[in-house]
Parts: sequence; structure tokens; C-alpha cells
Amino acid sequence: MTATEVVVIGGGAIGMSIAYALAREGVRPALLDRDALGRGASWSGAGMIPPHCERITTNPTTDLRSWSALLYPEWSEALRDETGIDNGYRRTGGIDVAFTEDEETELKAAAGRWRAERIVFERLAPGDFARVEPALTAEARAVYFLPDRAQIRNPRHLKALAAALELRGVALMPHRRVIGFDVVGGRVRAVRTESGPIGCDRVVVAAGAWTGELLGDLGVMAPTPPLKGQIVLLRDDRMPLRRIIEHGKNYLVPRDDGRILIGATEEDAGFDNRTTDEARRDLLAVAHRLCPSLARSEVERSWSGLRPGSMDSRPYLGLAPGLENLVVAAGHKRAGLQLAPATAEVIADLVLGRPTRIDLSAYRIDRPPSMVIDPAFRS
Repeated sequence: MTATEVVVIGGGAIGMSIAYALAREGVRPALLDRDALGRGASWSGAGMIPPHCERITTNPTTDLRSWSALLYPEWSEALRDETGIDNGYRRTGGIDVAFTEDEETELKAAAGRWRAERIVFERLAPGDFARVEPALTAEARAVYFLPDRAQIRNPRHLKALAAALELRGVALMPHRRVIGFDVVGGRVRAVRTESGPIGCDRVVVAAGAWTGELLGDLGVMAPTPPLKGQIVLLRDDRMPLRRIIEHGKNYLVPRDDGRILIGATEEDAGFDNRTTDEARRDLLAVAHRLCPSLARSEVERSWSGLRPGSMDSRPYLGLAPGLENLVVAAGHKRAGLQLAPATAEVIADLVLGRPTRIDLSAYRIDRPPSMVIDPAFRS
């Protein structure tokens, strides 16, 4: 049996960020993933980072999201200094669009939350849309501009995390599927893999949509049903967009090389991650409605990812009931990338046995399901 102090199960944005936070504290965990590192839902997302909230709120998801927004510039600089890899963190700003009266009402409600959180925003007057985003359709009913929205290029961010972990001596174990745990006296003594057991003092389960299945084998109920999301990638040498554009559950994210991400579907399709022609047509229709000039852009490719859900709108963060050394960090749904740095820092607190910097009671694994769906920015 090999042995390590901490085993982190899951090599996506959450798992790698946790391993990175621990490595910065002098811990060298083993990081396992059933597939290649950083190639799951985290790679498949868009990397949108919401604005920082200037006021402490009573909404736990808002506090976690706001802390992550503060951490991203710091983490991005540190990763670039350590690895030489630019993760593409850019404060590009973003706009929210409504076409109907009902959508406008929803945006007004969102603007009320932004005002309460002291997030900077501006409602653009009709005829003034082009000042902020020239490519936006003039047919929109309401448009709000949030100048502090940011983005990362998530594949580059994941590459930077992996490189930093390797430089810091973290044991990276891709293609190492976990098949169970050895538990003695309420403690996990070893993680069993297809290649043999790994002894450990502490375990962090951050396995995305596969977390619920792993925990179920231990009698811990934390469902993480997969939510399929498909994305289409456009390429346009004209650099047609400057801002992130969001309309309901859909978005356009422009990269600085002329590529534009169109996302994303929400499908209960189990673990089927195949792309479909129907989804591609629907996403292209969204893009062309928001920015008619994109009809001239080239479709480069499309892909999908399986986001890990939870029993309500909040992730699971904390100790697994009945197991004193197993920590869970999963169920982030569409917000995994945006919440990863703060999740990592607070999980590092737990693993290292110190008070957490955010109250985790609203995220505990054995909580009653929340009746309030937290209004979340998407990533």
C-alpha cells in the first residue's frame, strides 16, 4: 500500500484548486481522477467570473461567490508567476439582455440584488447599447451593463493549476479510478483504486457528478445528478464582441483571439455527454438573435460537459456525516469555476483543522434541502 497525508479525489477545477490551496500551505496531497486531469465539466465551461460584492450579505452562496471573485486576480497572478502560463483572466465587463416584459421584470429584480450587494451596474438607454457593445442587437427591450464582470480561459487555468501542482510536488494520478474506501472506527484509512489502495490521514471527495455514487457506497446521502451542458465555439477574425453577453440561461463569451463561446444547454441526460444537432441549432439561434453579425462567423466545434448538481441550489461543503476525516466539496452545478478558489480555501481550512473563514452550516451534507433557490451567476 502506498500512503499519503491527504488524498483529493477529483481532478477538475474544484479538486485541483483544493490541492493547490493545500500545497501553498506546505501539504503535498495525492490528486486522483478517473480520467485525464481537468478534462471534465471544468474544461467544458466558459470561465465567467461574477463581480465582487462590496457588502456582507445573508446569502451563503453570494458570500462564497464574492470571495472567489476577490481571489481570482491573486490566484491568476500567482499561477502565472509560478508556471509562466497566463490563464486569461480579463475584466471584460458583461451585459444582461431582456427581450420580453417578463424578462425585463426578472432583470429589474436582479438589479435590486446587485444594488443591495453594491455591485456596480448601469441600465443602458435605448439607442445607447452600441456604446458598450456595438454588436448587440438593437431589438433588445432592456440591457444592463456590469463593468466588473471578468473571465478566465478555463482550459488554460486548468493547465496552469496542473503545472503548479507538479512544481509543488503534488502526486498527480490521472486515470486512477476510485472503487471504494477502507473505513475503520469512523475514519477512512485507505482509498481503494483499480491500481491498489492508497493509505491516508484525510480524504477530500471533489469528484463532480460522480461524487454522489462514491459517497453512497459509504452510506452518505449527497446526490450529485449530472446536468448536461452543450457549448458551441465560433471563430471570427473580425473580433466582433467586446463584452460577455447573458440572456437568461444562455451566454456569449468573447475570447481575445476572436473565438466566441455560445452556451449552454441544461439537460437531464444522465451521463450521456454526446453533442446533438438540435442543441447546436438552438445555441446558434441564440447567438444570432443577440448579435446578428455572428451569422457570418465560422463554427469551429462543439462539446458538452456534465455539471454536478445537488439536492438544492447549493454545493456540499463540509465533513461527511459519520466520518471524521472525509471532507466533501461537490455539487456546484453551473458555478464550479467561479466558486473554485473560495471553495478551495475553505476546504483547506477544514483539512488543516482550523476555523473556516466562511460559515459552512448552509452547505453541510446533511442539511435539509433549501426552499430558496440562490440566484447565481453562471460560469
